[in-house]
Amino acid sequence: MMLAKLFNIEHSKVAYWVDFGLYGLAILGLSLFLFMSGDHIGRFQMVGFALGGLVIWTFLEYALHRFVLHGVDPFKTWHALHHERPRALIFAPTLLSGTLIGLLIFTPTFLMSSAARATSLTVGLMVGYLGYAITHHAIHHWPARGSWMRTRKLIHARHHSYSSRAHFGVTSTFWDRVFGSSGKSS
Repeated sequence: MMLAKLFNIEHSKVAYWVDFGLYGLAILGLSLFLFMSGDHIGRFQMVGFALGGLVIWTFLEYALHRFVLHGVDPFKTWHALHHERPRALIFAPTLLSGTLIGLLIFTPTFLMSSAARATSLTVGLMVGYLGYAITHHAIHHWPARGSWMRTRKLIHARHHSYSSRAHFGVTSTFWDRVFGSSGKSS
């Protein structure tokens, strides 16, 4: 019963906000590890790998949203719930997202390189994920303050109204433009 709760996609307010906090703490903890560890790759390389993780996240955000959340069951069915009830507290459970980040990003990078490089890349990716999570929450729950957020809200509203055939980027339109899913021809 408890294990099933860990994989729920709709959460209580407490569980929902804990996700944000856990990612914030993980980013802080991993960043402290980087600066305090003996495995020094140099600040420039750390920042470079972290920026690389952030760029990788932007592509993953787009690809996961377009091809997994709108194309592969059970994720497609779960994501349809978000489209039906956009203000519901629906998101990927922390246990699932954290495990995937560890297995698919940190572990291969660690095995091919070093703990410092893997940690730097993972921190950048998690910063991107947390930025996405906050942006997506703000789009559905907060008033738009500033032109960037107004644009994000408008584009995401188009995504919800285009029968999910366009506008898969939440924090950026870059990959939608690259792959022709910006809705101009949809």
